Amino acid sequence: MLTDLEILFGLALVTVILFRRFRFSSIVGFLVTGVIAGPHALGFIDQAHQVEQIAEIGVVLLLFTIGLEFSLKELMKIKHLVFLGGGLQVGVTILTVTGISLLFAFPFKQSVFFGFLIALSSTAVLIKLLMDKGEMDSPRGRVCLGILIFQDLCIVPLMLLTPFLAGKGGGIVDLFIVCAKAAGVVLVAHYAARFIVPWIFSQVVKTKSKELFILTVLFIGLGMAWLTAKVGLSLALGAFIAGLAIAESEYSHKVLGDIIPFRDAFMGLFFISVGMLLDPAIILKHPVIILLLILGIIIVKSGVTVLAMSALGLTIHLAISSGFALSQIGEFSFILAQTGMQEKLLTPEIYQIFLAASIASMGLTPLCLRVGPYIGRFVPDSFKRMRGLFVNDEQAPPMSDHVIIVGYGVNGQNLARILKNLSIPYMVIDTNPFTVRGERKKGENIIFGDAAQESSLEHLQIASARILVVAISDTSASLRVASMARHLNPSIHIIVRARYFLEVEPLVKMGVNEVIPEEFETSVEILIRVLRALMIPHDDIETCVTDIRKDGYEMLRSISKRHSHAVGISGYLSGAEIANFRIQEGSPLVGEGLSKGTIRQQSGATVLVIKRGDDVIPNPDPVWEFSAGDILLLLGSPKQLAVAGRFFEAGK
Repeated sequence: MLTDLEILFGLALVTVILFRRFRFSSIVGFLVTGVIAGPHALGFIDQAHQVEQIAEIGVVLLLFTIGLEFSLKELMKIKHLVFLGGGLQVGVTILTVTGISLLFAFPFKQSVFFGFLIALSSTAVLIKLLMDKGEMDSPRGRVCLGILIFQDLCIVPLMLLTPFLAGKGGGIVDLFIVCAKAAGVVLVAHYAARFIVPWIFSQVVKTKSKELFILTVLFIGLGMAWLTAKVGLSLALGAFIAGLAIAESEYSHKVLGDIIPFRDAFMGLFFISVGMLLDPAIILKHPVIILLLILGIIIVKSGVTVLAMSALGLTIHLAISSGFALSQIGEFSFILAQTGMQEKLLTPEIYQIFLAASIASMGLTPLCLRVGPYIGRFVPDSFKRMRGLFVNDEQAPPMSDHVIIVGYGVNGQNLARILKNLSIPYMVIDTNPFTVRGERKKGENIIFGDAAQESSLEHLQIASARILVVAISDTSASLRVASMARHLNPSIHIIVRARYFLEVEPLVKMGVNEVIPEEFETSVEILIRVLRALMIPHDDIETCVTDIRKDGYEMLRSISKRHSHAVGISGYLSGAEIANFRIQEGSPLVGEGLSKGTIRQQSGATVLVIKRGDDVIPNPDPVWEFSAGDILLLLGSPKQLAVAGRFFEAGK
């Protein structure tokens, strides 16, 4: 066995490195490793049974970690996507595949089982790719995550239903007994999570032994899997329930960190073992059937997902990009397929054809991720204006000189709240129909739609808007929004949120006025927290932050100047900034005349405009006297503005 493992790991090193260079998922490399090393190809491993046993442990650990990462609180945030979106996607896929299979004269029970296999997508492959692309927080990432969560939950009932589908169950009574057993195990796990598991971990933590902690985790996870197997349920169900039990405890994050290396190693073996089961000769024997099956899987799964998401009210562009992302076969389908083989629902030849098509669909996932968003652009406008079951047409009130906010996440919510408090007119647009419906009930001025579409921006009255703020984390969508907005209103001021510095230049080229990269702002906030913890004086911290911001945003301004076609005063203000300051009650400026020159002499900044109430006084006379509440517009370098800002505070 040690020899077999050494051969597999050594071959996997070479294969995965090679596939990663061509930007294929590591999982595809593991699958190909298994094909090459298996008994049907080069025959490095003659007996795959021992490897399959280790791989089964990998499946147990996978479900255990999924249970650990499964948060009921987080689930409730996207519950509509999980239960409605996931339920529609899985249910309609099973019905569609069943109907197609019946047309090809397959038996009914076998046709339904085909639907089980094809309905599931790959959590391991898709989540890894979305994380690599930085899209987990994007609208597509949230849609895919919601559906994948539902599919992961479905694996348990699907595995319970498979024996009954094969005719081995005794009917409704036996199915009820199995469900009652599962409910009993869940009930035991619930009380264990509240009372027993925390007590066990508290005793283990007192020993301060990392080895004992890991052993305890494995004992609980594997023990629950063993318990469910003893009552006639699957090992996978027990592992998932054990993960749920620990997830509710305060030790869940430490457990997850300790168990992930084990999971990844064993999961690699799982995919290798799946590859070892594939006979490459089947590809030569039925190339046309396998090719048609691959195309059929992608078309059916993406098409069903598009219809399901459109029915919920998601934009057609988001529905199409999500549909193609979810168009592969999942790793749990391999487990179901092996169960189907044991229950005689699959013949060896059909099983081999399914394996070949499934592995190919996984390999095509990166391509589908890139192709999906582009296809959405060619959809006719009549389809783009479709409304879902949970979306009503809204008429936006007449507005002018207002702010448009694209995306109602944390950034959008904070901006909308401040604008409302300041009585500044604004409108919000979001692609989540459930968010839109809920916020409109609260009185929020929000509409449903895709801001990259001309009709949506016209609905937002962009021609008369003053500022557009794109507060979403999807760079490709931000580019489309900025391009369309600049086309419809050449004078609008566009501010875009970006994740990384590398995304700044493409956005500026598209006509964005200001780009705020999260990567840079996060580094500034980390710097502030570190200096505060080191008891550095506040003035020194402000000086450091000013220098950092000056260097960072000077780089952004230089990028903007390279791609700007405007010629005006901004070209003569290199290194200078304009900022607003409000005079607070108790400030030394209160009652002082502009002629005294405190601001100019002490900081070097120049007063350009004074605003008092609704009156705006540009280039004010020296006889002007300051009052509390006055807003001054100052011109100066970042350092000069930082110094000037201190005079506006009370007691300075």
